[in-house]
Amino acid sequence: MCARKRKKKTKPNFLVEITKHQKFPQVLGFLFLLFGIMLLIAFLSYMNTWEVDHSTFRDASILILFDSATKAANSLGRLGAYLSHLFFYRLFGVSSFVLVFLLLMTGFKFLLPKAKVDLGRLLRNCVWLMLLGSTVLAFAFRTQIFPYGGGFGTTVAKWLYSFMGFSGTAVLLLFFVLLTVFFLFDLSLNFSAPSWSGGAKLKKGLSFKRYSDGVKEFGTSFADLFRFPSGKAKSSSSVKNSSTKRTPVNPKTSAGLRPSGRSIDLSLDTETPKPKIDPKTESQLMLDINVGPQKPIPDIEPPTISRDEPLHISDEDYDPTRELAGFTFPKLDMLEMYGQDLYDPEMMEINEQELKSNKNMIVETLGNYKIEISKIMATVGPTITLYEIVPAPGVRISKIKNLEDDIALSLAALGIRIIAPIPGKGTVGIEVPNKKKEIVSLRSVLSAPAFKSSKMQLPIGLGYCISSGIYVADLAKMPHLLMAGATGQGKSVGLNAIITSLIYKKHPAELKFVMIDPKMVELSIYDKIKNHYLAQLPGEEDAIVTDTSKVVTTLNALCLEMDSRYTLLKEGQVRDIKDYNKKFIKRQLNPKKGHRFLPYIVMVIDEYADLVMTAGKEIELPVARLAQKARAIGIHLIIATQRPTVNIITGTIKANFPARIAFKVSSKIDSKTILDMVGAEQLIGRGDMLISLGGNITRLQCAFIDTPEVDRITNFIGEQQGFADAFMLPEFLDEISASHSAGGAGQVDWDPLFEEAARLLVVNQSGSTSMIQRRLKLGYNRAGRIMDQLEIAGVVGPNLGSKVRDVLMPDEFELEKHLNQLFGR
Repeated sequence: MCARKRKKKTKPNFLVEITKHQKFPQVLGFLFLLFGIMLLIAFLSYMNTWEVDHSTFRDASILILFDSATKAANSLGRLGAYLSHLFFYRLFGVSSFVLVFLLLMTGFKFLLPKAKVDLGRLLRNCVWLMLLGSTVLAFAFRTQIFPYGGGFGTTVAKWLYSFMGFSGTAVLLLFFVLLTVFFLFDLSLNFSAPSWSGGAKLKKGLSFKRYSDGVKEFGTSFADLFRFPSGKAKSSSSVKNSSTKRTPVNPKTSAGLRPSGRSIDLSLDTETPKPKIDPKTESQLMLDINVGPQKPIPDIEPPTISRDEPLHISDEDYDPTRELAGFTFPKLDMLEMYGQDLYDPEMMEINEQELKSNKNMIVETLGNYKIEISKIMATVGPTITLYEIVPAPGVRISKIKNLEDDIALSLAALGIRIIAPIPGKGTVGIEVPNKKKEIVSLRSVLSAPAFKSSKMQLPIGLGYCISSGIYVADLAKMPHLLMAGATGQGKSVGLNAIITSLIYKKHPAELKFVMIDPKMVELSIYDKIKNHYLAQLPGEEDAIVTDTSKVVTTLNALCLEMDSRYTLLKEGQVRDIKDYNKKFIKRQLNPKKGHRFLPYIVMVIDEYADLVMTAGKEIELPVARLAQKARAIGIHLIIATQRPTVNIITGTIKANFPARIAFKVSSKIDSKTILDMVGAEQLIGRGDMLISLGGNITRLQCAFIDTPEVDRITNFIGEQQGFADAFMLPEFLDEISASHSAGGAGQVDWDPLFEEAARLLVVNQSGSTSMIQRRLKLGYNRAGRIMDQLEIAGVVGPNLGSKVRDVLMPDEFELEKHLNQLFGR
């Protein structure tokens, strides 16, 4: 007989046993929740740190996770930075948050088995939302730096754009969005089954629903994912769509900048391939506000008021714009659009032949000096192209920096500037002017979300930066701005761009300008908005100061306004104008005690050098005082000059003007005077400028606005109802005015040499202070006081700047007669 074969007992599989354990679903649920929470933290941190980590993880492999030398700013370190970069930049962009929702819901399903969550349906819906959301966001925010749609969305959106154009793509995506909303959330159609196979039944007499009914249906269909056997949801918490805000990256106040032009990888082999356009490099990070749905307001029964009890009405917030509630801001169509829209990557033209030629010349020139490079990239801007080169190991950066003139000679171009190294990158930058230069219109800058949605206190649109796109800065954070450049290089255009930016953003009740224009023609166009935006001295007809003799009075009046505001801040127990106005709007400060709403005051001086030449220390001292103290109380200075010499821009002025703009200047000395470094002498002019902010130097193309555009804007504002008068500055009385108003000679402490000096000037018929110094052997200060007393006495006329004063007495006989009457002899 054959022995019956025994069946071998197989050893239990360890993994199978684990999956059969009763606690395995709970463990799996906690793991899904853990992964979901970690991804959520990494994604949220990526929203703030993506610029810093982008250059590190852009082309990195997964091996970078094990490189301890690599640093990451993400809250989850290298792991969070790598995963966030993978999902946001390479895959689905902001739609990657749907993956977090999927992981969390899956974890809840494993932890709460009784919850009727259809994982299959949930997976299908989430995948569809990620794919559709990535494409829609990439198309909607195609001009942004931030990867809203990720690599997948950008690829699909670009293909649709090239295949169907803008209108076709927009209609198609809108159709899919509406289809998703209708069938996923069942807002207006009632389905007998959750899938297409079950068929869809339309309601009889399909009609538009009330808002409240729609919200109820939305909540009912959405709650299907969380339904329990009893039919009641165990959680009563409502899902809120909170408005999320992202602050604009000020190119000069945050670390790390991303290229915003079109970046092109230039191969170093003999055959130059077709340039590859980097889809991520469009413009500066814009502010995006997603406002959630409004809640229905419940009906509130009005309270009953007893006749015996007094009626208490709570004061509403004070509205500073109430007096001009009907004021209308100027429209963007009043500005011209010059050239093309430089911030749409599809519209920006690239001269491949020029890029190829410049690349070959740069490589050849460096090769002649035994400098090898491993990679070269090109970022194209409106006026210049930035070539980024990666030197081979062992190459000293200083050798490349010293070849600036040689590279300029080989390229036969002016304005070559070498940045060695580029801050935040391991590359050397070579800026080369384009043969065909584009104009950056102010309309493009002001229409950008970086400006329109800005929450800055005093946003100014300066222009376009090749490394960060639209450049918007906050004047309140600067807090004062010094501009210099040779004649015809763009200073006046820059001033008009700054003033126009503020007018487009601030209500007349919130902003006032003090304008000083010695040239009499540059700022006179703004006189039409005198009763809206301008401030002036009491008793003066013109709000724009053109008379040099009144500039000192205006500056000192502004100092009085500064002192008055500091007194109000002290009494209000606040530290700056923002907190003070906030308390005043909340009616926490009593107007009967002198408190008032404080508008920002921006003083604009068009030609500072002319004022210093005529008035000297009388101008510099109040300007320095305002620059030192006026920031906290909302007074900011913008000073422009075409002579950036050391006797004009002194150390006192430079110390209090940390923000400086340099247009093209004539020499390296002038560049060092304004920026403390060379470089401004190599600019190409026509708005090409360098801005120094926070110790960093950035090259910009200044936004262009022409005089007819400013004229249209001022006419539009001037035709509207304004205040009864311009904003009045405090009245300032100098020594001469005070003595006249106090009653004449009895109030003046006359100098012992007064009469001798008077006779000296009358005999020579020349009102010169230096003559008094030389003839009477006096110091400058005493001679100046005697000259002021002679003006009080009516012997000489007022100060005429650099000219000598007029002598009002024709001869000594008239002088003696006049002095006898003056002193009562």
